[in-house]
Amino acid sequence: MPLFNPTHALLIPLVLLMTLATSNVRADIFAEGDLLMVQAAPGVIHFDSDPEHAKYSWLVGLEWQAPSRWLAGASYFNNSFNQKCQYFYFGKSWPLESINENLYFKLTGGVLLGYKEPYEDKIPLNNNGVAPGAVPGIGYKYGDFNAQLNLLGGAGLMFTFGYDLFK
Repeated sequence: MPLFNPTHALLIPLVLLMTLATSNVRADIFAEGDLLMVQAAPGVIHFDSDPEHAKYSWLVGLEWQAPSRWLAGASYFNNSFNQKCQYFYFGKSWPLESINENLYFKLTGGVLLGYKEPYEDKIPLNNNGVAPGAVPGIGYKYGDFNAQLNLLGGAGLMFTFGYDLFK
């Protein structure tokens, strides 16, 4: 394994953000109205079953959101083919208050890391395990908790559950 791995370099901001979030310096780092949310997903619902799919896919992540609803995040997940992957993203969330005051639409875009041989062709524009990604989702927020339904391209749907660590 090479001494410098680009995947590990991209994990540094996630580890730094998590360290800062759990320290007592919150007031110096986050502005008033910022949210820091942890999220998890217990699995994926695939549109087409494949005997090569892993028995369990899961996700854990951390997301920061400004009062303007712009956001940034990182997630670590086990993909459908049992490969450990990451998704680093930016995006925005829009309230759907005309339907329900707790409902929102979210769109993120970023970089996916980790889809390697022999599954590199399962996501478009993949080059040596690095590919662009976009995830639209619809969510419902109740207090500090949220639940989202995210569209994973043409592959499937993922339910995520989140909790606001800081407001």
